[in-house]
Amino acid sequence: MGFFSDFKASLMKGDVLSLATAVVIAGAFGKIVGSAVDDVIMPVVGLLTGGIDFTQKFITLDGNSYETLAAAKAAGAAVITYGNLVQAIINFIIIAFFIFVVLRAAEKAKKKEVVAVAAPAGPTQEQLLTEIRDLLKK
Repeated sequence: MGFFSDFKASLMKGDVLSLATAVVIAGAFGKIVGSAVDDVIMPVVGLLTGGIDFTQKFITLDGNSYETLAAAKAAGAAVITYGNLVQAIINFIIIAFFIFVVLRAAEKAKKKEVVAVAAPAGPTQEQLLTEIRDLLKK
């Protein structure tokens, strides 16, 4: 086989198509989770923390004091924006919890589905042996 036919055969395997589908769905699900965090949960967190915007928390390394992060950056000061790290940690915890809840609900639904499907009752071993005996007699 040629290079392109091998490449086509590799792409058409079920694993590659399943992976591609999972990536596309994960991208769409990521937007849903991001919206839930940014638009629903973070306003509640902001309310609980008294409206603190962690992304505006910083330390300047030049010894000067600036009122806002934008002012410090405009002055060309070197800054450590520790608030971004705090915000990223909070977002991670919220997203991990959100995904945990969704996966837990999916597992519960899957267990109910598996329980509902019962294996059809087949003939017993004695019945099969009787059938074989009868067929051999003929």
